[in-house]
Amino acid sequence: MTRRRHRSLAVLALAAFMAVLTGCTSLPVSGEVNVGLALDEADLDPDISQIAARPLAGASPGEIVEGFLDAALTPDNGWAIAREFLSPELAATWRPSESVTIDSGAGAREFTVDLDEEGDAAVSGDVRVLLDHQVARVDEDGAYAELPGDASVAAFKVARNEDGEWRITAAADGIVLDAEAFPQVFRRYSLQYFDQSWTHLVPDLRWYPRRQTIATTLTQSLLSGEPSEWLAPAVRSAFPGDVALASDSVPISPEKVATVELTAAAATLDATQLSRMRTQLEATLRPAGVTEARLLVNGRDLDAGRTVVDAGRQETSPVVLTGNEFGAYVGDEIVPVDGISDEIVALAPSVTSIDVAADDARAAVKLDSGLVYTVSDGRRDELDGRPGLIAPSMDPYGYTWSVPSASPHAVKAWRPEVTGVDVVGAFPEASSIAQLRVAADGVRAAAVVTIGSQRWIVLSAIVRDEAAEPVEFGPMHMVAQVEGAVLGMSWVGGDSLAVLVDDAQARLVLTQDVGGPGTYAAAPTGAQALSGGRTSAAVRILDEDGVLFAQRGTTWQMGLSDVLVLGTHAGQ
Repeated sequence: MTRRRHRSLAVLALAAFMAVLTGCTSLPVSGEVNVGLALDEADLDPDISQIAARPLAGASPGEIVEGFLDAALTPDNGWAIAREFLSPELAATWRPSESVTIDSGAGAREFTVDLDEEGDAAVSGDVRVLLDHQVARVDEDGAYAELPGDASVAAFKVARNEDGEWRITAAADGIVLDAEAFPQVFRRYSLQYFDQSWTHLVPDLRWYPRRQTIATTLTQSLLSGEPSEWLAPAVRSAFPGDVALASDSVPISPEKVATVELTAAAATLDATQLSRMRTQLEATLRPAGVTEARLLVNGRDLDAGRTVVDAGRQETSPVVLTGNEFGAYVGDEIVPVDGISDEIVALAPSVTSIDVAADDARAAVKLDSGLVYTVSDGRRDELDGRPGLIAPSMDPYGYTWSVPSASPHAVKAWRPEVTGVDVVGAFPEASSIAQLRVAADGVRAAAVVTIGSQRWIVLSAIVRDEAAEPVEFGPMHMVAQVEGAVLGMSWVGGDSLAVLVDDAQARLVLTQDVGGPGTYAAAPTGAQALSGGRTSAAVRILDEDGVLFAQRGTTWQMGLSDVLVLGTHAGQ
């Protein structure tokens, strides 16, 4: 028997924010002053439990399997409701956290039931579920990977229990969720690692079930896990291998302070390492609402300070070039950038792209002749004259990155003194490259490349030597496939990209998590360039008529006109 799946089991949303607060705690008037959450770090997306229906008496084998799949919506207590659809033996061994398969929609699933006998005489059988279009997969470490959309079959064995009710006796580990339900059950977090110089924190995006104990999950993952394979060559953790959690939980006080009990080895570490550990952990826990982490061994506080890290550019004003001005567009005026604005204006008719260094001391400029220059206080230096260069990108160490579109492996990083470094291992499977943007941490390079006949957004880690000079790229990590030409790409915050896509029907803006799903939105008609920022509100678009647009809610608002070039900031 085969049937198309129609969602029938009720899913009850519990909009219970745990109950209204039953009491008020007093404001602290003593102790260490702690930095609160920035607006873009605050936990503005509270976890809301969704309660799936339990097995119904007399349910058919197909309905039992359907209910089991629906119960993936409720991760509480280790997916306890889903286990009710299983035999006791399978319920004791089934590992839901092994993986998450994300398909295009629950309504597209096709169920086939094959029983050993007809009607009430049946006591066992097989149920196969066709997952028509797989979108992505999340592994047991929370790492998200896009899938090519192929169909697959999930196989189940069923049997009647002693009460005559059907239960699942064999099923693969892991759960299945449709793309719409996935963000309702799982939430993205970033494990934070240091770069090789200990000066930048680098996010490693993961997905974990929404639960009240997320601080424990994040701490365990940071201390006991590893960075993603593609990122690992370029990052490091301050936590040594012999330091682990000494308890099963990380309690959070009403003041949002996490108490982290560590094993005895932590007591032997020096002040520098302890401060790095605390800084790394607090940055990881901050999106979970934690404002401070206390590190303890055997109940005694460790003397752990905090390490100062480079947070990157805070300014989010776009940089623009008109016929006679270049600078940051603030309010209704263009504020010049000392030392470089005059040089860029002098090149104005020929400029096609501009990337301004993090310290505003230099800018990388591409001309319509194809040449790439750097401009600084009173200087204009030619960097790269190879044919077919794409727009250059600067990094936080002052290097300018350039590559020809037809030679994605031939990436050069140019020192401030105008000497080039060949960075080996770039995008080995690619035949062409359209975009290259180095993140503000100087560790992650995002690119748009062609692989076979497909266009992909990819990431690669930049491995540097002790002097922070780029040496090689790490493995290429496939982020998302893109249909249509990519006209621009910029970083948004630390873990997303804004991508301007021309799909032949319209211009679209893709907001793409660098380890998660992406969403498309309409761009202004004739959009031709894009710049990013610390948040999505900082994204700007330039159209073919020279009009600058900013997003306000779901619409694009017109701003400055007569703009020749919409520039970018390094790392954005």
